[in-house]
Amino acid sequence: MTVSVILSRKGNDIVTIAQDASLGDAVARLAENRIGAIVVVDPQMGVEGIISERDVVRLIGERGIAVLDEPLSAIMTRAVVTCTPDETVPVIMERMTRGRFRHVPVVSGDRLVGIISIGDVVKFRVEEMERESAQLRDYIMSA
Repeated sequence: MTVSVILSRKGNDIVTIAQDASLGDAVARLAENRIGAIVVVDPQMGVEGIISERDVVRLIGERGIAVLDEPLSAIMTRAVVTCTPDETVPVIMERMTRGRFRHVPVVSGDRLVGIISIGDVVKFRVEEMERESAQLRDYIMSA
């Protein structure tokens, strides 16, 4: 199964923000939308960076609350690990586990088309395992 299957079930609603917004603006958007990360994009929906809850906590711990007034361009993670809709779920799980991050923007060409979280991936994988288990039970019962 591929990332596109997860996006089709979850939907393609993406919360984004511009790099000239402040960290405080990003925190408000995270809270308002009850999400763990927000993708920083250019006007054409190109990925420029990402900021997560973990980043916010780390930055406030290191610099104090004054960091909330800084623009995202100065503090966002610029080396964003992305995936494409046609990548497989096991590959993405491995990438997220190895990189120790919980959110991966999904890009097609140079445009952001979605975002998946480790929760989305785990939910999908559990559902897949339950289907396989049910199919095996049905097969055994019919033999």
